[in-house]
Amino acid sequence: MEKIGDIEIRVIGKTGNQELKPDNYDIKHIASLLQNVEDLLYPNNKKERPLITYDIQEGSVRHIFKTTIQSVIGFSAILTQVQANNSIDFLDLKTARAIESIQQLSLQKNYEFQIKTSLKDDYELSISPSTKFFRTENIWVDAEVYFYGVLKDAGGKSKANIHIDTDDFGYVAIETDKDFLESHEENLLYKKYGVRAVGKQNIETGEIDTKSLKLVELIDYNPKYDQKYLATLISKAKNSWKGINPDEWLLNLRGGYEA
Repeated sequence: MEKIGDIEIRVIGKTGNQELKPDNYDIKHIASLLQNVEDLLYPNNKKERPLITYDIQEGSVRHIFKTTIQSVIGFSAILTQVQANNSIDFLDLKTARAIESIQQLSLQKNYEFQIKTSLKDDYELSISPSTKFFRTENIWVDAEVYFYGVLKDAGGKSKANIHIDTDDFGYVAIETDKDFLESHEENLLYKKYGVRAVGKQNIETGEIDTKSLKLVELIDYNPKYDQKYLATLISKAKNSWKGINPDEWLLNLRGGYEA
């Protein structure tokens, strides 16, 4: 059986004239924190993540999370680095966003969040209205990116988008003009496509901000081997290679070096 560790996030503040406690702590803030903790612990592969359990206790408001000790060790290291660097620019995008979300709530509600793990008695990271844990905007630049995968969903009530299931980036939502979807009479779903999109990319890590993506072009993607098409390309290339000895051409290309 895997060893279990604890993560505690204590929230200090007031609601009106009353000190915060579980009885007056709004459920929407609990829901937000639950999502943020999942992104902090397991930002990428949530499908295969270990179990996370939750409890809320007195002492202003103490959120207690239990998960594998290995995950707690990694999380403790992240807290230490954020506190030491006073920055979240080095973090994965989802992890950085989770801390930004807590920082934003701290500013909005004048709350202080004290975070620690069962590895240490002292609080390892404190987020308050006086801290500024936000990403540096100038390390994110506009970029053109390509995705390949199966289009699983398209549409949206207020904001049109497509959802493509990729091997490299998982399930990605891409903002799309409604006119684009209306102009396609054929069914787009459950087919393989290449997607050309624009979005934000971290110039230091190369990471793509998948929430910033906007569709430029949907490309038909057929990976099947086509013998007839290949034969046509070979036939077209024959005239260009007339009179060329392939062995001599390769030798010249290698600069006289033989493998």
